[in-house]
Amino acid sequence: MTVLTIATTPIAGQKPGTSGLRKKTHVFMGPHYLENFVQSIFDVVGARHEDGRGKTFVLGGDGRYFNDRAAQVILRMAAANGAARVIVGQGAILSTPAASHLIRLNKTDGGIIMSASHNPGGPEEDFGVKFNMPNGGPAPEGVTEAMFRRTTGITEYRIAQAQDVDLGRIGRQELGGMIVDVVDPVADYAALMETLFDFPAIRAMFAGGFRMRMDSMCAVTGPYAVEILEKRLGAAAGTVINGTPLPDFGGMHPDPNPTWAHVLMEEMFGADAPDFGAASDGDGDRNMVVGRGVYVSPSDSLAVLAANAHLAPGYRAGLKGIARSMPTSAAADRVAEALGLHHYETPTGWKFFGNLLDAGKATICGEESFGTGSDHVREKDGLWAILLWLNILAVRKESVAQILHEHFRRYGRNYYSRHDFEAIPVEGAEAMFAALRAALPGLKGQDFDGLVVSHADDFAYTDPVDGSVSVKQGVRVLFDGGSRAVFRLSGTGTEGATLRLYLERFVTGPDDLSEDPQSALAPVIRAAHAIAGIAAHTGRSAPDVVT
Repeated sequence: MTVLTIATTPIAGQKPGTSGLRKKTHVFMGPHYLENFVQSIFDVVGARHEDGRGKTFVLGGDGRYFNDRAAQVILRMAAANGAARVIVGQGAILSTPAASHLIRLNKTDGGIIMSASHNPGGPEEDFGVKFNMPNGGPAPEGVTEAMFRRTTGITEYRIAQAQDVDLGRIGRQELGGMIVDVVDPVADYAALMETLFDFPAIRAMFAGGFRMRMDSMCAVTGPYAVEILEKRLGAAAGTVINGTPLPDFGGMHPDPNPTWAHVLMEEMFGADAPDFGAASDGDGDRNMVVGRGVYVSPSDSLAVLAANAHLAPGYRAGLKGIARSMPTSAAADRVAEALGLHHYETPTGWKFFGNLLDAGKATICGEESFGTGSDHVREKDGLWAILLWLNILAVRKESVAQILHEHFRRYGRNYYSRHDFEAIPVEGAEAMFAALRAALPGLKGQDFDGLVVSHADDFAYTDPVDGSVSVKQGVRVLFDGGSRAVFRLSGTGTEGATLRLYLERFVTGPDDLSEDPQSALAPVIRAAHAIAGIAAHTGRSAPDVVT
């Protein structure tokens, strides 16, 4: 094997966020950009153990544009840096939860995942790379910060001069002295799902006439959904739509929310709606769930899944605890309290759940951004959440609406919504947050049309496992009676800044599932705009996306 050591210069702006490094595809395709970041990964985590043995990694991605070429570059760089083995999904395809499972199943030294999650794909759209640790979860802040520092000082990278590996052929190959095992991207993940859920009960439900629509949004979950839902569980052919992963996601925005999955929403609220609808995102770690004529918010979905998880074989022994991100509604907290379980409120980012899962403090975790999962992997898992819903429906033999109605009757309802103001000027966003933070000490006791502020802060988190502290994780404004507004700037976009405004109002046991959450939340929305001065700072009076 010929190894080339290529001189390079640091490239500014390569700081990875909570979900790795995301940039426009053409940036990653530019001279040395991908190579610089990948070399920085290997420089930080190492491709060899201390005793000189080469490490083993998992590699895969969501199939977006440049996925195939980037995989060949990463394989050649892994070989040049001394890795012993790379397990790669056929066609360089792996959903993010499936990659996490392969890392754990094979006890590898980590994995490289090529994805920009729910962001659009294509030559003019987005690409991303992130590293997952040996536990299968995203790299913690200390590791991503070290990678960033390395990108600012890198002067060379190592890459093997070799022919492409045939990633379409399952089986073992070699690249220089490194083993490349091309594996079926679906098989091991599907086998894991069979150990967690009551497949016979779900199969019987489908055989009895239960109808479902699964929109894979031309993204990575298509092959997984077809194999599990249609082939193993007996759902009718055609249950899965947009099931072929495409480099540009068929022009779709692969973000499973009511705005971008509007075709599914129209069908589920139509005259001949199926019993159950679901969608997943670009890399398969997010989900949206819809019943006939009823939308299930991600926060409510987390609470319902936690309350009913014992109906699935994999969770029959009960839960160890429930964790949610701070912006997610408190609905899951009410379930935890009723079940006598510990519940945890963490910053946004799945890596914050990793310590809780590894320490056995939590079993089910969730975020309001359509991400739910459990301790079966160390990533959120869209198809897992959909299968758990199917398991619950099969055992309870009730509709989604009936299950929601009973849940709200027992636990109360947290009306909830997220308003996204996308691609706003960074300067305006930063000025707004500076003014908001400065105003926090004086907010307590202020009355906004009947909503009295009971507490306001900039959320900080102390990890109960390792004691690490995370600060400035989002501004919280709490009102008497359980209402709340949370303000955050998101790092998942590639243009401008995204303001995320989270709105919540708690009521006891409502009977009307048809009430519009936006109407129920109207007083909280008005108070949030007044407190933050959103229009004055951003020029926007209405959000781009409402979920």
